[in-house]
Amino acid sequence: MILLPQPLIDLATRVIEGHRAAGTRIVVAESCTGGLVAAALTEVSGASDVFDGAWVTYSNQAKVTELGVSNEVLDTFGAVSIAAAWAMARGALVNSSADLAVSITGIAGPGGATPGKPVGTVVFARAMRGGDSNEIDTDIRYFADEDRSGVRFQAALCALELLLPLP
Repeated sequence: MILLPQPLIDLATRVIEGHRAAGTRIVVAESCTGGLVAAALTEVSGASDVFDGAWVTYSNQAKVTELGVSNEVLDTFGAVSIAAAWAMARGALVNSSADLAVSITGIAGPGGATPGKPVGTVVFARAMRGGDSNEIDTDIRYFADEDRSGVRFQAALCALELLLPLP
């Protein structure tokens, strides 16, 4: 029985194999994807060789207590922001032994939109151990033509792409 769509498993396999070859470890901090990225990674046999773990910090309180995202960031910029994604990735890296952390936060819908942040807005961050903590890569994507499941699926694919080892 296959639990997840094959494109997620295929990409997760590339992530696991790439990091195994590189000798590096990864971690994820998820919000709107609700553990979908971690599920895809753990669908791959031998994932424990490189996958350190994951946080599913769906609520703002979980982001604060589990990843150290400040209330000031959430109050000023919101949970779906570059600042929040940056802090989530940094918190995941700090609280793990991983070399690379990716975070995902967004609005899967159908509710939750705010001015300037429509349904389908997803923010990603990628942080590397040993890198400058002020130079965490971030990206915003808009999956406006997707339903809730589609937003989560597309966001998980993007997060897995960000988890691929750098050349």
